[in-house]
Amino acid sequence: MTSVSMHRVGEVPDKELLARHAQGDPHAFAELVHRHRDRMWAVAVRTLGDPEEAADALQDACLSAFRAAGRFRGDAAVTTWLHRIVVNACLDRIRRKSVRPATPMGDDATFDAVAPKMPDPTDAHGVSLDVRTALEQLPYEQRAALVLVDMMGYSVDDAAQVMEVPPGTIKSRCARGRARLAPLLTHHRNRRDGKNVGGVEGGGMPK
Repeated sequence: MTSVSMHRVGEVPDKELLARHAQGDPHAFAELVHRHRDRMWAVAVRTLGDPEEAADALQDACLSAFRAAGRFRGDAAVTTWLHRIVVNACLDRIRRKSVRPATPMGDDATFDAVAPKMPDPTDAHGVSLDVRTALEQLPYEQRAALVLVDMMGYSVDDAAQVMEVPPGTIKSRCARGRARLAPLLTHHRNRRDGKNVGGVEGGGMPK
């Protein structure tokens, strides 16, 4: 077997990289993660709304993908397969949080290793905090569907592959999620604007 490091890695398709990793190539998986880490991170942080939780979920997802490469069937794009693993890792963390308090990660080096050094594009126009706060109040299935379709630009069919449900289920979850999200966003923005007017509680003029 020829190591991927002896070729121009940019020309090696994702599925071949995954196959080479499964065959023992020591460089293939690192290149695969390098290609897709930013979007994997975006899925995790937008779904969980907490950078530390997202970093842990991304670590879990990368470890799961590393171990599961030999079971990849090739019936979906590698990106879809990776994002499915990230979504499942996020769901696992949400389930764990529901039965025990979250603990701080406490390892800045680990966080820096998995979190890309780039701003989250959802921070534009000051909407990030409002959106994330509102998303956290949605059921997980609706939140994940909205992240994939509305924030990551997935088609309904591709999002259905990631979440392993019928396309109609994704449409339904998105519709219900959008219906619940709209009043939540209005509520959070009104609260924020009310606190900012005049610089004092209640919006009065400072004395």
